[in-house]
Amino acid sequence: MTATLAVPARQKPAHRKEQRWGRPAVFGLLALTAVLYFWDLTASGFGNSFYAAAVQSGTQNVEAWLFGSLDAGNVITVDKPPAALWVGTAFARIFGFSSFTVLAPQALMGVASVGLLYLTVRRVSGPVPGLLAGAGLALTPVAALMFRFDNPDALLVLLLIAAAYFTVRALEKASPGWLALAGVAIGFGFLTKMMQAFLVLPAFALAYLIAAPTTLGKRLLHLLAAAAAVVVSAGWFVALVELWPAASRPYIGGSTGDSLLELALGYNGLGRIFGGEGNGGGGFGGGGNAGGNTMFGGSSGLGRMFGPSFGTEVSWLLPAAVIGIVAGLWFTRRAARTDRTRAALVVWGGWLVVTGLVFSFMSGTVHPYYAVQLAPAIAALVAISGHALWQGRAQTAPRAVLGAMIAVTAVWSFILLDRTPDWFPALRWIIVVLGVLVATVVVVGVPPLRKALVVLAAASVLTLGLGTAAYAVDTAAQPHTGSIPTSGPATNRGFGGGFGDEPADSEVGRLLSQTTTKWAAATTGSQSAASLELASGKSVIGIGGWSGSDAAPTPAEFQQYVSNGQISYYVDGGRGGGPGGGSSEITEWVAANFTATAVGNTTVYDLTQ
Repeated sequence: MTATLAVPARQKPAHRKEQRWGRPAVFGLLALTAVLYFWDLTASGFGNSFYAAAVQSGTQNVEAWLFGSLDAGNVITVDKPPAALWVGTAFARIFGFSSFTVLAPQALMGVASVGLLYLTVRRVSGPVPGLLAGAGLALTPVAALMFRFDNPDALLVLLLIAAAYFTVRALEKASPGWLALAGVAIGFGFLTKMMQAFLVLPAFALAYLIAAPTTLGKRLLHLLAAAAAVVVSAGWFVALVELWPAASRPYIGGSTGDSLLELALGYNGLGRIFGGEGNGGGGFGGGGNAGGNTMFGGSSGLGRMFGPSFGTEVSWLLPAAVIGIVAGLWFTRRAARTDRTRAALVVWGGWLVVTGLVFSFMSGTVHPYYAVQLAPAIAALVAISGHALWQGRAQTAPRAVLGAMIAVTAVWSFILLDRTPDWFPALRWIIVVLGVLVATVVVVGVPPLRKALVVLAAASVLTLGLGTAAYAVDTAAQPHTGSIPTSGPATNRGFGGGFGDEPADSEVGRLLSQTTTKWAAATTGSQSAASLELASGKSVIGIGGWSGSDAAPTPAEFQQYVSNGQISYYVDGGRGGGPGGGSSEITEWVAANFTATAVGNTTVYDLTQ
C-alpha cells in the first residue's frame, strides 16, 4: 500500500505534454484569482482605518514609514511590527495614497500566494495537485476576505508559503541555502505578525530532520543555520528599535515598557495564548467559555475551528485534510526515509496541526480572520492526498478513503451552509446529494474508461469545492470595514465590521484639513485618531494607542506640545481610555483649560487659544 502515495519519476514526453496544458492552466488560475480579489476592491473604502492611517502617515514621513507610526508626527506606532506597512506604504508612495493603493497590495499578495502554493505542491505531486491546491486557497472564504483587506495577514501568509516552498526545495538535495531562505521568510513573518509566524517552525524542522537526504549530523547543522537565519532576519529590526534612543522615536504601541521585544513576548505573544491584560479572548465583551463572542474566537477547545466563529471561514475542507493526513502517513509508513510525499505531508500536516491546535486552545485575543493562516495547509493536504488516493483507486483502501473524504466534505458543507439557511438554500442539498452519489461511485469503482474517469474526477472536485467557492465569491462581492472583518453572506457577520469602523464627522475633517501645525488634533485612542487622519489628510495623535492605555503621550508631553503650539485641536469622544495611559488626565486638563465648541455632532477644543 506504500506505493499508493509514491511519486513516479517524470518522463520527458510527459513534461512536454504538461507544458502544453499546464502553463495555460496556471495562468488561467492566476487570472481568475486576480479577478476575484481585485473586483470592486475599493467598495471597502480603506478597509481597516487603523492600518490605512499608518500607511498615510508613512507617505508623509520616512521615520513613520520605518517604525509603522500611526501619526506622521511619530508619537506612537500601531500595535504590530511594520513589515506589512513597509509594503503598503511603498505602494502608496509610488502610486499615490488612495483606497485602491491601500488594498491592492493585499490582492497582489493573494495572487502571488496562490501561484507560489501551486509551485510548492507541483514540485512534489505534479501540476494537477498544484492547481487544485492553488484553487483551494483562492476559494477559501477567509482568503477571499483577507486578500482584499489591509490587515497584516496577507503578507504573513505569503511569507509562510514562501518558507514552505524553500523548505521543499531544501528537502530535495539537503540544501542548507534553501533552508536558510526558509528561515529568512519566517523571520520577516515575525516582523509582520510576530510569534504567529513561528507556528510553522516545528513542522518545517521536523520534515527536514526526517527526510533530508544527508547524514543526521548535517541535518542538525543545517537546522541550526536556518534558526540563525530566523534570528537575524527578525532580530535586526528588534535591535534597531531597542538601540534607537527612545526620546527620538515613536512609542511602541501595545507594549507596557516601550519595547518591541516586550510587545512580541507579551501582548502579541504569550498574552495571545494565555490571556491577560489586554487579551480578552473568547469571553471579551461577555460570554466567556460558556459561549464566547464569535468575533473573539468563541469557546476554546477542539471544536473552535468548526464552531460559529471559525467554521465558515476556513473549515470547509478541514475534515478532508485531516483524513488526508492520517491516510497519507499510514500509506507511506514503510516508504524510504527520504520519501518526498511523506515529507510534504509532514510539512503541511504539521503546519495545520500545530497552528490549528494553538488557535483552538489559546485563551487570549483571537479573531476569526486568523484562520487564513490555516488555508494554505488545508488546500495543500487535500490536493496532495486526494490526488495520490485517486492514483491508487485500483485498490480498495485508497478508494474507500477518497470516498470518505468526499462524503464527509459534502455533509460538512451541508452543515455549514445550514448556518445561513436563507442564503442560497438549495445549494446545501445539491452538494450533499452530489457528494453521496460521487462518494458511492468512487468506493464502488468505475470501468477504466477515460471519459468516465474524467467525469468522475470533475464531479469529485466539484463536490469538494462548491460550498467554499460559493462562500468565497459572496465574500468578495461584499464590502468589509473595521478591525474584525468576517467572511460569507452579510447575514452571517455577527456585528459586522467590528470595532474601529466609525467614520469621523465630515465637518471635523474639514476643520482639521485647514490646520498647519505638526498635529492637526489629538483624541483618545488610535482608532478615533485614524478616522480623523483619513478624513483630514493630517496627522492626529491617538492618545494612549489602540486601547487608550499606552503611556504615549504622557500628560507632561502633551502639555508641552500644546505649549509649543504643535497641536491645533482636541477632539472629544475618542474611543479608548483604558487605565494607565494618562488619557483621562489629559482629557480633564483640556476640559479645565480650554473652551468646548460644537463642530457638527462633535465636541472640539481649540488648543491654540
